[in-house]
Amino acid sequence: MTSLSDLHRALHSLSKPRRVSYIKLAVVAVFLLRSRLFSVPRNLLKLKVKAAGLVSNGNGVDPNSTTTHENVPLYLEEENGSKTLLVPFRGRISKVKITPVSASYIAATRTLFPRLQPSPDDPHSTSQSSKPSKSTVSQLISILRIAFPSIRSKQTLVLILHSAFLVLRTYLSVLVAKLDGRIVRDLVSANAAGFGRGLILWFLLAIPSTYTNSMLRHLQSKLSLHLRTTLTRYAHDLYFSPAPLLRYYRISHGQPSERLEGVDQYITADIAAFCDSLSALYGNIMKPSLDMLIFTSQLSRSLGFRGTVLLFLNYYATAKILRSVTPAFGRLAAVERGLEGEFRAGMGRVGRESEEIAFYGGGPRERDILWRAYLRLVKHINSIFKIRIAYEWTEDFVIKYAWSAAGYLLISIPILFTRRQRSVAVQTSLQHAETVDDAVAIRTENYISSRRLLLSLADAGGRLMFAYKDILELAGLSSRLYMLFSTLHTIESPPEFVRNADRVALHHVNIEVPGEHLQLVKGLNLELPASTGNGAEDLDFEPVTEQGESTSIGDHIWKMNPGEHLMITGSNGVGKTAIARVIAELWPSVGDVLERPDRGVNGIFVLPQRAYMVVGSLLDQIIYPHSHAQFIHSGKTLDDLMNILRTVHLEYLPEREGGWGTVKEWRDVLSGGEKQRMGMARVFYHRPRFAVLDECTSAVSSDVEGLMYQHAKDVGITLITISLRPSLAKYHTRMLSLLGDGTGRWTMTRVGTAEERMGIDREIVSLEAKLAEVGKWEARIKELNGLLGVEADTNLVDT
Repeated sequence: MTSLSDLHRALHSLSKPRRVSYIKLAVVAVFLLRSRLFSVPRNLLKLKVKAAGLVSNGNGVDPNSTTTHENVPLYLEEENGSKTLLVPFRGRISKVKITPVSASYIAATRTLFPRLQPSPDDPHSTSQSSKPSKSTVSQLISILRIAFPSIRSKQTLVLILHSAFLVLRTYLSVLVAKLDGRIVRDLVSANAAGFGRGLILWFLLAIPSTYTNSMLRHLQSKLSLHLRTTLTRYAHDLYFSPAPLLRYYRISHGQPSERLEGVDQYITADIAAFCDSLSALYGNIMKPSLDMLIFTSQLSRSLGFRGTVLLFLNYYATAKILRSVTPAFGRLAAVERGLEGEFRAGMGRVGRESEEIAFYGGGPRERDILWRAYLRLVKHINSIFKIRIAYEWTEDFVIKYAWSAAGYLLISIPILFTRRQRSVAVQTSLQHAETVDDAVAIRTENYISSRRLLLSLADAGGRLMFAYKDILELAGLSSRLYMLFSTLHTIESPPEFVRNADRVALHHVNIEVPGEHLQLVKGLNLELPASTGNGAEDLDFEPVTEQGESTSIGDHIWKMNPGEHLMITGSNGVGKTAIARVIAELWPSVGDVLERPDRGVNGIFVLPQRAYMVVGSLLDQIIYPHSHAQFIHSGKTLDDLMNILRTVHLEYLPEREGGWGTVKEWRDVLSGGEKQRMGMARVFYHRPRFAVLDECTSAVSSDVEGLMYQHAKDVGITLITISLRPSLAKYHTRMLSLLGDGTGRWTMTRVGTAEERMGIDREIVSLEAKLAEVGKWEARIKELNGLLGVEADTNLVDT
């Protein structure tokens, strides 16, 4: 690097006009590089979109649509499984390639996050330690290995650039301190020429200094953003894992040991706070450390041995004092994040369930619940504020005032206690100091340079001491992120099912609630083949009990025939939906074997009772979970989708809502029946071989419901329906009834046979027996009314 004297000599060797020209040229160049004067008119680049071949392939998508489904798709799928995002940026389409994270990488990083055991270092424990423990350091290292996957990553490059600018900033600080002393020396010596040259150099030095400060802030923000992108991507890859893991479901509904409350707070706010804290902490540690190293080395030349020893004693005393009064900021920050997540989850719950709460008139009750959550948060934050009063008072006193006083004492050492005059400024010579005025000027220069270095040194020490508090807060955030990743990695995959594209079979399968060992259904043993389009063969079940019901006892497998459909019924809470969860692999199957096809086209499709409306356009609601690119690849057109809407009696939606590309909050726009019919439209769009329908038409009228079920049978979909509606029985051939007596027993009957009729006859007999007792109940009501009447008369007399 060129020293200040070299720069000074170079400028002095130039003639005055040339010096002015060079200065003007440098200033203009800096402003031109930071401006947009030479930017190309970007409106012309919009014409390149069609030429790039990014238009749709004539699948019927409206070219005049104003939504994301316009001429340009959202992304392109590559042959290797990666996706290229097409992002509009400054009038052009910027391509961002997204490579999927391999399963081997996820498996390899699992060893970094063993299950976190409760310990005194846990942020939720009662530990009040104010020191980062070894476990906290190991947790931070594990997270950093994910945040910096390789030395060739973008965040590594940004970190290197940030470090280079930090070093440059420290070097510029030394030059500024020297130049400051020279300007004051020339001013005291009444050297006008030297003073003018100093000002010129001052402005020249201001250009890289200000640019360096701006780049430091910019690179810190970029580093935080890259770290957040990497950690969020890793969290998403874990959280949204495909079947059979389905971590996004099991972390909330799985085994108690696998659950974690407030996952949204962890993935959104906590990752962002961690990355901001880490990127800021790097600058707050490295820059002050460099400053202290360089400034101390510069000052030690003039302070001598005694001054240098006192300087290091000052460092040690400051560190001991501040460390002794530092609270457990890590634990406090972790608890605060947890309370923030609780309050945020409460607000989200009210937003999701606003209609139900409004029907109940539960607004005041929900307000009280949220207010209590907010008060817990505020109480904790106020306690942090009180704790910080004593700490910040001690910190300010030590850093600002004690260090300033120590600085004056250190400056006075070479002057007051050393006979021979020492040069306090770096690279300052007294060879030309022949007069008293020169000696005063040079001493003034030494004092100004040393004072500026000491002030910078005090500022660096202060920021380094302040960073200790940031380290503790980072430790709390690290513990929360480690808890998130370790919990996601802990979730185990359920037993693998046997893939069979031709049937759904459960062989001696018990249905149990995960983690509670509560058996709902025992020994389910049946096979349901896919429809072949030839109709069902007329075969009866065996064995049959005397009452006309198929028994569930024994090793007999109830084998149904192609073209048959199964209806599962029973009272509430007996485990009907649990069977659907086992088939969908949300719950593990306890027993021998579960056979079923994969999800999707020519596979199995599960439709829950509560209709889910995805964020997006009307078209997205029908093709879910397909994306727009998958819709184009399927070869279907908007005419096909309109035919599906006609089948479910929703053909009026595109016109009513403003077209296929209209984006709305569909869960609020559509009624309950419309949302359930939209779910059936998804079944007809995907055309699976098997459809598990769990009370998915409970809000649909019986006539439309019947038409949809009949259409599903006509297109060759084998139905497994869970419902209490007797009107749906005629669309099925077999009925699985769960008794719900606590033993897990079940019965199988053929719909429309003598077995079913005998079951209906028994129900009629039971109802007739109850009707025969109506007279007794009426007589009893009269007796009770009489007793109540006498009591009322007695009360009136007493009054």
